[in-house]
Amino acid sequence: MKLDILVFGAHPDDAELGAGGTIAKEVSRGKKVGIIDLTRGELGTRGSAEIRDKESAKAAGILNVAVRENMEFADGFFINDKAHQLEIIKMVRKYCPDIVLCNAVDDRHIDHAKGSKLVSDACFLSGLTKIDTKMDGEEEWQEAWRPKVVYHYIQWKNLTPDFAVDVSGFIDKKTDAILAYGSQFFDPNSDEPETPISSKNFIDSVNYRARDLGRLIGVEYAEGFTVERFVGVDNLDDLI
Repeated sequence: MKLDILVFGAHPDDAELGAGGTIAKEVSRGKKVGIIDLTRGELGTRGSAEIRDKESAKAAGILNVAVRENMEFADGFFINDKAHQLEIIKMVRKYCPDIVLCNAVDDRHIDHAKGSKLVSDACFLSGLTKIDTKMDGEEEWQEAWRPKVVYHYIQWKNLTPDFAVDVSGFIDKKTDAILAYGSQFFDPNSDEPETPISSKNFIDSVNYRARDLGRLIGVEYAEGFTVERFVGVDNLDDLI
């Protein structure tokens, strides 16, 4: 299956928090979007990997993505090496996305920056014809494929975006997808330990960040991204 957009996240819920509105909007435009989680989030203080599996499937249904897979890399301990790069290359070649979205280039959680660099490097290497890969159980070798662009969504840190996407009509769907991870976020009745993302302030911050980015570009809500190369436009009318 060829996808238009492939979204990577180091943990289940990264994609929803960083780009949930953009994902929902692109799906509504008829784009085929997929999500790949690098880990199952098994080191998370609250919940469990099994619970996160169910929550990520629920969130995928809310966003109506075409596919969601989990690489089952080691949460907290995966590294950007040949073995991990080859596994990501297989996914890029499997789905042949034109656009890849992935973790923030710099963030509080060490997996976010690691995942960002791992995916970015693998996307480049995926275009090299002398790297041979094939999916497990398949006989045919995969063809080389390099996405046109790799964009990085913003996470915990307030990085300055290079561009922002208007998600004004999709903030509710983004919020619903985030709240599908009931084990992770604010629940006044939970007996689980408190974490930096389990407070009401954190979940509120997702909304007011989107509102503030929207304000800056003249819309109600927006999500910001950083780029690896200059953004080109066909004409000035492409800018809002």
